[in-house]
Amino acid sequence: MQLLLSGFYFFYFAIVGIYVIFLPKVLAMVGYDGVQIGIIFATAPLVRFLVPFAFIKGFKLSRHTFNFALLLIIITSFLFYLTLHNFYALIFTNILFGVGLSLLLPYVEVMALSVISKERYGRVRLFGSIGFIVVALVLVKFLSSANIAIFYLISVSVMTALFGYFLAKHETDESEDVAIGEGGEIKLFSHWSLWVGLTLMQVSFGPFYNFFTLYETDHGISMDMTIYLWSFGVIMEIFMLFFQGRLLQKNALMILQIATFVTALRWFLLYLFPHSLGISFFTQSMHAISFALFHSAAISYLFTLYKKRKLAQQFFLGITYGLGGFLGAIYSGYVYQYFSTYLFLSSAVVAFLAFLFIVYEAKKGLHSKCPVGVRA
Repeated sequence: MQLLLSGFYFFYFAIVGIYVIFLPKVLAMVGYDGVQIGIIFATAPLVRFLVPFAFIKGFKLSRHTFNFALLLIIITSFLFYLTLHNFYALIFTNILFGVGLSLLLPYVEVMALSVISKERYGRVRLFGSIGFIVVALVLVKFLSSANIAIFYLISVSVMTALFGYFLAKHETDESEDVAIGEGGEIKLFSHWSLWVGLTLMQVSFGPFYNFFTLYETDHGISMDMTIYLWSFGVIMEIFMLFFQGRLLQKNALMILQIATFVTALRWFLLYLFPHSLGISFFTQSMHAISFALFHSAAISYLFTLYKKRKLAQQFFLGITYGLGGFLGAIYSGYVYQYFSTYLFLSSAVVAFLAFLFIVYEAKKGLHSKCPVGVRA
């Protein structure tokens, strides 16, 4: 099981690596401007935000749904070839691709947390980071045309589907959510400040995920060196995932507060020193905290906070990475187009707001009479 989980994470996040590192550059190569790139990248997270609400209406994240999503990412990865030069057709392809991706990770995350401890989760999840860095280091050497990037996207999508299919065959308890918390609901408003904080954190990543490659190359850093920056950040992420087990035994809300504050500092340094390669490497080292530790602490906290675990993870990915990613992509596209100097200053402000909301959530918890553990 751990081998299949590791393989799935490896290839799933290889898809993410191609998508966030190279696709913006590919779109710029074929003639799209900053606003268009922002709109295109906003569609997939918007879908990721909307998908969880279907589960409230009775749609189930079952093995059949998971297998459908695997097939969908293969089909849509091929469609990128056909729609790359048509703005509206590309948006449609990206929406379908986003649907597929949004259904995969919640299913696998709950399976992983159910069969391995949260202390060991990081050591399995780090294979996703390895996949991200491997595809970055390989593709940068061969990215001479848009079609090459899409060929790599198709290849890793097929491998993700293969590992996902065999992984799903080991799922024996498809009613896990009902068994644990029959009748439980995901009460978002009872923890509204937590959800706002988590979402704003992902909004702050909009300039990074969508325009970091362009931002660095615009300020005189070569494409090869920019890939090394991406890779260094992922190496720091891997380091954190391997050693974070003991940290996750601590107060998860405190970890989230630290991670959001560090992220605000990270973006502010990128704004202050846009031409400094040393500062860029330093800020990438902070990815260990602002992504790896933040993500693990968030999913671990929600895993114990809510009874309906798959639905909770679906909402986490949908609302934070979905709505947050959508808003981050839209606003960063306009900022990059018209106020590029302030791109990461805006990120720093948004991340600091995320920090304030999570601090408020922690203070609410101190005065709450709710018992520790599964509460909603």
